[in-house]
Amino acid sequence: MDLIIRRAMLPPSATSQHEQHKQHKEPVDIGIEAGRIVSVEPNLAASAHEEIDAAGSLVTPPFVDPHFHMDATLSYGLPRVNASGTLLEGIALWGELKPDLTQEALIERALQYCDWAVARGLLAIRSHVDVCDPRLLAVEALLEVKRRVAPYLDLQLVAFPQDGVLRSAGAFENLKRAIAMGVDVVGGIPHFERTMADGAQSVRMLCEFAAEQGLRVDMHCDESDDPMSRHIETLAAETHRLGLHGRVTGSHLTSMHSMDNYYVSKLLPLMRESGVAAIANPLINITLQGRSDTYPKRRGMTRVPEMMAAGINVAFGHDCVMDPWYSLGSGDMLEVAHMGLHVAQMTGVDAMHACFDAVTVNAARILGLEGYGIAPGCVANLVLLDARDPVEAIRLRAARLAVVSRGKVVSRAPAARAALSLEGRPAEVDFKLHRG
Repeated sequence: MDLIIRRAMLPPSATSQHEQHKQHKEPVDIGIEAGRIVSVEPNLAASAHEEIDAAGSLVTPPFVDPHFHMDATLSYGLPRVNASGTLLEGIALWGELKPDLTQEALIERALQYCDWAVARGLLAIRSHVDVCDPRLLAVEALLEVKRRVAPYLDLQLVAFPQDGVLRSAGAFENLKRAIAMGVDVVGGIPHFERTMADGAQSVRMLCEFAAEQGLRVDMHCDESDDPMSRHIETLAAETHRLGLHGRVTGSHLTSMHSMDNYYVSKLLPLMRESGVAAIANPLINITLQGRSDTYPKRRGMTRVPEMMAAGINVAFGHDCVMDPWYSLGSGDMLEVAHMGLHVAQMTGVDAMHACFDAVTVNAARILGLEGYGIAPGCVANLVLLDARDPVEAIRLRAARLAVVSRGKVVSRAPAARAALSLEGRPAEVDFKLHRG
């Protein structure tokens, strides 16, 4: 074999998407050959060119970020800092920055972030890319980034009309062009349209286009404190009407935090029946929502435990790292899970494990990743954590002792080391993969 990881503890959710099995109570060995997992069993009687002794530490499928903005990442302070820290100033600031963007700068920042991601065991990202600039500069840049990182990181792109597909002249045609260029997913932002009616119309037209093209849909939906922002209802209804079950995601859904319980009791079954998934972004939602409140102040994040209990697939996204909307972040999905656990008050044992799933298996299902998991036949994408179980991993934001991508060890770190800086590459990454 090419690689064997010995004495690994697996999380309960470490399964392929087509197979469920019980948590391994005892350590197992993971055999890897030609980029695939070929064996998962105790005391594997085989040899390999390379072996890693996990010594009872947790080995998990890689982290997955289902909601990110890579075209804006690491642009903090350009052309100025978001003084108020609000969502609307961030959108305005992005509008100021767009005319000065260059492909070279976009590519360089995105590739640097991909280095950070690999160091953190983050091997799959869904990134929204703004299509309201008719030059489609960011689209071209991120398609190039996607090509360069393909050997070791899955980058899925969403055609995102940041300024509204109806509100921004030419945005729908730009979105169609972006899809024709190779962007993977249809995006939208109905709550940013001029009227509620326009928002509903945008959902219908975008879902119809996605159905015609056979594409997935991921919409920024109801990222508002307004309980009457109810575009998720339209999104779920259109998903059902057009037969898009299992291919549609509503991101943010923060207005649900402020909705009355009776309405939500009708909404959740509609979402479940239509197979619409949900993505909360805990770091950003807790930061941007409730800004107009005095006290008591709303948390703003959507109803994560309630949606999970209703049978809706819920994942957590990072959303932003050092950009016009968020001045912090490092690409650490355990930090995202840690914040989500606290904001949603998910401190029961099962609930804490569910937060780990929200940045791994649940997110992978939203992206439709093939061969995700730890079972024979799965792609050999793995992360060895300096922790014994998922809860300890979240508690410690555990160091990534080794990251394996397509069967190759691409990152190593000693226990408890976490060195990331904007000025230099992450210390954990042995080399710049996309430069090789």
